[in-house]
Amino acid sequence: MNAQTERSSFPGPAGAIEMALDAPAGPSRGVAVIAHPHPLFGGTLDNKVVQTLARAFTQSGWTAVRFNFRGVGASGGVHDEGRGEIDDMLAVVQQVAPEGALALAGFSFGAFVTSHVFTRLSATRPIERLVLVGTAASRFTVATIPEAAHEQTLVIHGEQDDTVPLQAVLDWARPVALPVTVVPGGSHFFHGQLPLLKTLVVRHLR
Repeated sequence: MNAQTERSSFPGPAGAIEMALDAPAGPSRGVAVIAHPHPLFGGTLDNKVVQTLARAFTQSGWTAVRFNFRGVGASGGVHDEGRGEIDDMLAVVQQVAPEGALALAGFSFGAFVTSHVFTRLSATRPIERLVLVGTAASRFTVATIPEAAHEQTLVIHGEQDDTVPLQAVLDWARPVALPVTVVPGGSHFFHGQLPLLKTLVVRHLR
């Protein structure tokens, strides 16, 4: 992402997990762990939306950690349809932020994984911020975000997303009246609208 990006790996549940860490300019408010889109469709920690999320967090004073799910890049193992990927993200959190302020974010398949990691972790520790972008609600069973967590949660979706229809995300959010921020004309990958996406996330992190 930039010259200061620190790349490393550590032993995860299915083999090595590759990570990229970006630090803020000043003191860190905490650590944000960010999950990438579907591994079988080209998703990696270098995805443009994932990098945009990382930039939003570092600009807002957070340390941003992106990682590759099992079987992607230098991460060991093979794709596990979300089950093992939840374990991967939990392992990353334990590695880089075993305590202290924590934020979680994910894009597409990564948002689905992040929703379940949020459910697991929020029972035992506070999650300062949750950001879900292009949430893959039409393709996976995304965890419900309880009303008590809505204030720290930002859900962003493109109006013209042809990978995950906006209607599927609204259907997922409706039972708990979880607000969804819709980007007019936005596609799944927010082509031409990444600066706007970043602005919305930075605004949420203030």
